[in-house]
Amino acid sequence: MSESAVVDDEGVPGGEADREPDPSDSLRTFGAVLRALREHAGYSRTEFADLVCFSRHTVESVELGRRMPDMTLVERSEEALGNTGALRRSSKYVTRGRGDVGLAAWFKQWARLERVAVSLCTYECRLVPGVLQSEGYARALFENRLPLLTDERLEAQIEARLERQKMLRERPTVPFHFIVEEAVFRRRLGGLDVLRAQLNHVLELTAPRNVTLQIMPTEAEFHACMDGPVQLLETPEGRRLAYSEGQENGRLISDRKGVRLLYQRYDTLRSQALNTKDSRGLLERLRGEL
Repeated sequence: MSESAVVDDEGVPGGEADREPDPSDSLRTFGAVLRALREHAGYSRTEFADLVCFSRHTVESVELGRRMPDMTLVERSEEALGNTGALRRSSKYVTRGRGDVGLAAWFKQWARLERVAVSLCTYECRLVPGVLQSEGYARALFENRLPLLTDERLEAQIEARLERQKMLRERPTVPFHFIVEEAVFRRRLGGLDVLRAQLNHVLELTAPRNVTLQIMPTEAEFHACMDGPVQLLETPEGRRLAYSEGQENGRLISDRKGVRLLYQRYDTLRSQALNTKDSRGLLERLRGEL
């Protein structure tokens, strides 16, 4: 991905000596501090990950400066490593990279629209929608990506996906609605443990009143949205837009006639899918079968 040139306060490109620190600098510095304290305490990454109740992948990614440290990880690490205060203090200086890093080029415009939308609707027939994915599920997806991603790119994409997910919690008055095919929740991507954690994750994220999930049952005889996945949103100005994605491409749809048609299909699909109570019941049954 291309990045903008570094500029000073006057808008003039700055030299290396007076450049604004790249966000990755602070990430790498924090990671180095965490690693030094962990090794000084005599813990391997695996031992430390178990101690702070995070995956080894997460600990490694933070130590190598590939991802932002979760504040829960910071607090648990402090407690495990002697409460020196070094991690709490240094975490305040960690800056997040540009919000678009880790997102596919064709998705960036839609991601920016999501941040200000007053309502969002998603129909998905291929995989769990990105903002409902657990870290383990997202990791399984990206580890299966062809061509293979570098470790840095993989972690950046996971970070971006988890960052998008925060809008569900941070925007409690915005309605989020999802319709997902039953088959998506039966696919054992990553294995049983990953699927079990994913089901738990979806049940947790869709518990708030503003987040609604409906499941389209496999045995349904009528289906209004057979042309593939679609996302819909409304802007603060009342404009309706749509987004459709396929293999290595995505398309923002602004034509009023086209958007109206997609809203019509989505509204019809809502009446064909299981209601929210039955959808949660189905997820709980699927979890019990694992």
